[in-house]
Amino acid sequence: MRVYVPATVAMLRTLVADGEFHPVSRTAFAVTPTLRESYSSGDDEELAEVAMNEASRASLRLVAAGLEDEQDGVVDGAVVFRRAVIAADVEDPTLRPDLDDAVVRLKNPLLMSEVASVHVDLEGAESAVEKAVAVVDAADMGDPDAEFVLGDAEDHSLAWYATQELPFLLEFL
Repeated sequence: MRVYVPATVAMLRTLVADGEFHPVSRTAFAVTPTLRESYSSGDDEELAEVAMNEASRASLRLVAAGLEDEQDGVVDGAVVFRRAVIAADVEDPTLRPDLDDAVVRLKNPLLMSEVASVHVDLEGAESAVEKAVAVVDAADMGDPDAEFVLGDAEDHSLAWYATQELPFLLEFL
């Protein structure tokens, strides 16, 4: 099953260095039967975009958590305000409709060999992502002003990178 795993730039570095990484709570997003049922129309490609967007929003939360930890969101002493999502093909993840329509849990650490592509914000999104990181929790609680700020970040599309491009991308960040 194709899954979309929220990540940070530091997590991508771990994936490249170790050939695997442990997603937070092994949480990922996918086109699940529950997600299909919740939309009256939309093909698999459109539903995959929904799952990817859920993962990119979760990436914002990871960047925020990394700032609190002062290690995961920091690279070479500077905060990297970029969302990252890993698209991977994994065997039989556990469906978690009790958490949300697209949520799945991975049974094992994510291996580099399972990664199909990586999606990361471009430099032009950093300012919007920085502002969104500060308000993501308020947006989740229904604050319309925070949701507007979050929308500015989500208006930036994540750039697609092939697996073999990942080390070069990280070198230039």
